[in-house]
Amino acid sequence: MKIRYTWEKIFTQAQVESLFLSVDWISGRYPERLYKALMHSSAVLTAWDDDKLVGLARVLDDSEMLAQIHYLLVEPSYHGQGIASQLIEMIKEKYQDYFYIEGMPEDKANVPFYVKHGFTVMENGAAIQICNLGDKSKL
Repeated sequence: MKIRYTWEKIFTQAQVESLFLSVDWISGRYPERLYKALMHSSAVLTAWDDDKLVGLARVLDDSEMLAQIHYLLVEPSYHGQGIASQLIEMIKEKYQDYFYIEGMPEDKANVPFYVKHGFTVMENGAAIQICNLGDKSKL
């Protein structure tokens, strides 16, 4: 199996809905909003197995100094194949001239993955958020 990666936003609403629901992310329950958000994002990097969307990373950037990785997900049946690592490395390459590339893993268990790829935990940093969803589980 050869995974193909692209920065082109060639995915459909149904494809992103399916991918996000495969990892039980609440965003998948709002496919129209999710699709619109992705289409208006600074950059979306996707991973494909033929015509199946199997991984996605979204980056929001200010065009010069800061790039924030907001989504990084891989369909569970494709875990362990290095897809997430490839997505991260491609993001690091694209944004290598920015002062900062930041991420905010929603699960602390994912921090070692990012550290393995050169990220450091901000010593005095803290994640902050306002959640305007009624169902705050699985954000």
